[in-house]
Amino acid sequence: MELELKKTSLDAYETGGELTLTQEETAETIVPDYLPDIARIIETEGRVFLHSRELRDGKAEVSGTVRVTVLYTPEGEGGIRTLDFSIPFTVESDSRALPGCQYLGAQTQTEFLETRTLNPRKIFTHCKLVTVLTGYQKSTLCVCTDADAEPALCVEKRQEHQHAVLLTHIAEKDFTYSGEMNLSPGRDGAVELLGNRVSAVVSEAKIVGSKLIFKGVFHITVLYRTGSSLCCSSSAELPFSQIMEVEGAAEDHTADVQIQLTGTDLQLDSDDDEGRQIAVTLYFHATALLRQQQELTLLGDLYSTAYDMSYEAVPVSLTGFMETMTRRQTVREVLEIGVEAESVLTVSVCCGGVQVNREGENVTLRTGATVRVLYQDEGGTPLVAERCLDVSCQVELPESCKVTARAVCTEEVQTGIGDRGIEVRFPVDFCIEAATRTKRVCISSARVDTDSPRDMTGKPSLVLRCLGKQESAWDLAKACNTTIRDLLAANQLESEEAIPREKLLLIPRKRA
Repeated sequence: MELELKKTSLDAYETGGELTLTQEETAETIVPDYLPDIARIIETEGRVFLHSRELRDGKAEVSGTVRVTVLYTPEGEGGIRTLDFSIPFTVESDSRALPGCQYLGAQTQTEFLETRTLNPRKIFTHCKLVTVLTGYQKSTLCVCTDADAEPALCVEKRQEHQHAVLLTHIAEKDFTYSGEMNLSPGRDGAVELLGNRVSAVVSEAKIVGSKLIFKGVFHITVLYRTGSSLCCSSSAELPFSQIMEVEGAAEDHTADVQIQLTGTDLQLDSDDDEGRQIAVTLYFHATALLRQQQELTLLGDLYSTAYDMSYEAVPVSLTGFMETMTRRQTVREVLEIGVEAESVLTVSVCCGGVQVNREGENVTLRTGATVRVLYQDEGGTPLVAERCLDVSCQVELPESCKVTARAVCTEEVQTGIGDRGIEVRFPVDFCIEAATRTKRVCISSARVDTDSPRDMTGKPSLVLRCLGKQESAWDLAKACNTTIRDLLAANQLESEEAIPREKLLLIPRKRA
């Protein structure tokens, strides 16, 4: 007869695959008529804006633009001029690279960006892009928790209690943020914006009802030209708060919100005659991964002391442990420049990928932080100093967990000019995710052969033996056709943990 099993089904997302794709883009750009000829390129920066992500039959396609800003010194003039242009790109995976996936996560960064002059009116740009794709597929976790069996069947059940962390919802939405930035006090107003850098940090996320509320800060730095043709920079923090619909998610869910800028628009406020106010419009895409902790019961094994029994079991993989954390490392270094610096205009820090090395529970994270400083020497000539600094961080995590991390610098870099060069001080945040996958076996069907009672004729009713090194009390009871309860009672023990491994045990056999 078939045993009636009690089952539980839980809907969740699983990572269906990860891909890293690289490609190169080139472009020739003509300097517009309203800009002067190029005498010397000072530096080139690129910001990646993703515009679309599509996943069809396992094939991923991501498109966007690299917004390139070239700072240069013009021929026959002083100061700095800027040339902005966009390089469109499309990234495609192989057909069926992410089969069965319904959601696509994508991150694209510039690994290499270089611009050189072909002539004073034309430049050539070479860019290498690295795109990381993550596919998520919907899955139903179906587990058997118990079995209904009449006492006469003498069925013994082994149930395990497991802790599981399930990715239950993925929500995304496009937002537009509008705000106002005021230039640093005590400095002249701006007549032209030469460049900007924008980064975002999410500081809080919580679910209220059917809505996810998340808050954070945009860090903005602008480079501008004053009416006296001086170059200056200014930084500001603009707080933001947004709401997303997350129907079906409970308030005990935890939310990991990631923000990707899809466009920026910074303009001098036309109503401000002093040029001290900047109208800021930011476009960004927010993705929220919502996870919930569940306590599950798995029916892992069955046997009958009275009848022959057969069953089928399936493997079950669970995320039993997941922890996200941020560890900050403060970097302080002097960039030797070989000349006397008059002033620092802008500083940027770009962190590369994170290498994970571990010895037992000790995990070492390492990244390269590329620092680029735009400064002026004593003669007012704009120059760039660049250096890649090794930054490491150590944490302790369970040996069985998988560790992934990314490194970011979201705060303003502090600088100082000294005899040896330019000193930089900045924090690097290692955003760490640690997860452990637990593999278990769960009964999927069971049958008791009531026509074949166990034949115990000629077998002793009591045996003596020790518990094996790799043997559990359940294994011993099942092999000897008894129960854990009878085993404990025969040896006057109170719990399985009290069973000695070195001593002989009295093992009573159950009879049909």
